[in-house]
Amino acid sequence: MNYRHIYHAGNFADVLKHAVLARLVTYLQQKEKAFRVLDTHAGIGLYDLSSEEAQKTGEWRDGVGRLLDSELPPEIAAILAPYLSSIRALNAGSELTLYPGSPKLARMLFRPQDRLSAMELHPDDYETLHRLFDGDFQSRVTELDGWLALGAHLPPKEKRGLILVDPPFEKEGEYDRLADGLARGYRRFAGGVYCLWYPLKQGAPIKAFHEALKALAIPKMLCAELSVRSDRETTGLSGSGLIIVNPPFTLKSELDALLPFLKTRLGQDRFASSRCFWLRGEEQTDRGA
Repeated sequence: MNYRHIYHAGNFADVLKHAVLARLVTYLQQKEKAFRVLDTHAGIGLYDLSSEEAQKTGEWRDGVGRLLDSELPPEIAAILAPYLSSIRALNAGSELTLYPGSPKLARMLFRPQDRLSAMELHPDDYETLHRLFDGDFQSRVTELDGWLALGAHLPPKEKRGLILVDPPFEKEGEYDRLADGLARGYRRFAGGVYCLWYPLKQGAPIKAFHEALKALAIPKMLCAELSVRSDRETTGLSGSGLIIVNPPFTLKSELDALLPFLKTRLGQDRFASSRCFWLRGEEQTDRGA
């Protein structure tokens, strides 16, 4: 209940998460039929990078700030286009002031038939999020523990959906809850695309987490990880990962191109690294960089 994403908005972890989210949304739009995005831990939706909180850490400068006004290789520019074009649309001038959280980013990319269900438990953040989407008939904001949404809100009535699970990892056992939450959600809605975010930091039980996911026997699970620095001299966030269930067939090749680029562009020391591999399905082989 104490986590505030404003201190971290636009950082390297957001870049990976939101770039992939944007790709998943655009992929779902290849079919005319409507779909729903379920964002289980939605936050406030829109972040002011000129605020005292964001300026205090300045994490966005080493994240989206390294991408927005720089020249990108054509292949990378195409992959990042839905993500970066949405950010540019929010900022009329050359200065980066506003940064979209996941619900706002998804909503900006929607067609008229697509829908958003955003869950937020923190009372103040819920009120802010509710005001942001007030009057928007394509969006529904609910004050709810996002873990409960994986049961109560699945399957969506559209029968097509993207489920983003991005918990704050404030409590012990969140990796276990993430695996358990996926299991519950998948039982109710096996055809959905799931995107799970998790932190990489010193002592994190990543191997056990991956093994727990493998044990679910879900046919296709893709893993993408980006570390921008060594975890040896810090107890804070050194990287982040995503698990994508039922990924689009193009995503693996896109991440194979994007992750090494992000490692180079966003890396903070010589220990920066990235990898993209199948936890289950396809080749089930590691690829590190």
